[in-house]
Amino acid sequence: MIRLTRLGGEPFVLNAELICYVEELPDTYITLTTGERVVVRESMSEVVRRAVTYQRAKHWMPPPQGTPCCQENIAEEKA
Repeated sequence: MIRLTRLGGEPFVLNAELICYVEELPDTYITLTTGERVVVRESMSEVVRRAVTYQRAKHWMPPPQGTPCCQENIAEEKA
């Protein structure tokens, strides 16, 4: 989820997974996979930056304890 601002100044949170594409016309339009279009105050570059940061953050979370990946890492740390 990324925080954005509508043209009227209202903040909202957008599910970045739904972004299909972003355009500057000159306002920034976000077209979602549902076909809905949202106009925001942020620049196209800023929307892309936030979406990429969100996607990267998803992969930084360690897997839950007890998964084979974690058990191997714990065994390596103890050795």
